[in-house]
Amino acid sequence: MEEEASRFDDHAFVPMVSLEMNVEMFKSQWQFCDEITEYLSDILGQSHSDPARYSNFLSVAANELIELAFRATNERGKIRFSLSRNATFNRLRIAFPCDEEFRRKHIKIGSSEIEPGLGNGSGHLVATPDEALLSNLATILGASVRIERDGEDGIEIIADFPSAEDFQ
Repeated sequence: MEEEASRFDDHAFVPMVSLEMNVEMFKSQWQFCDEITEYLSDILGQSHSDPARYSNFLSVAANELIELAFRATNERGKIRFSLSRNATFNRLRIAFPCDEEFRRKHIKIGSSEIEPGLGNGSGHLVATPDEALLSNLATILGASVRIERDGEDGIEIIADFPSAEDFQ
C-alpha cells in the first residue's frame, strides 16, 4: 500500500535519461516520434532478463504517448522527455506546451489519473479517443497514467510502467 502512495513521488525514482527538444524541431518530422520511442524504450529494456521483449512491448505505449504529445503540442517552447526508475516501476514523463482547450479537456479535477483496470468498467464514460488510449494503455500494461498541468501553458504526461516482465 505504501508503494501505491509513492508512485508519483519523484524522490523514490532514480533518473535514467532526459531529452529536451525545441517543439518546432520535434514537429518538423513525424519520424522523430519513432526515433525518440526507440531510444527511450531501449533504455527501459536495460537490466531485464529479456531486454528486447521488454523494450518492444513498452515501445508501443511510449510511442502512443509521444504521438499524443506530437498531435497536442503547439509550435512554441520545449518538449521534455525523461525516464526514471525505482525497484518496481519505470516512469516516463513527457512535458510540453499546449493550447488551453487541450489542457482543459485532459486535466479534470479528481479524474486526471488513470489506474490499471479502470475505463469502461469504472463507471466513467470514456469521452475522447485520447482518454480511451490512456485507459487502454493503463489496462493492458498495468500502468498508471496521469496528466498534470506544467506551468502556465503546458501539461505533463506521467506514466508508471511495472518493471516486472510478466505482461498479461
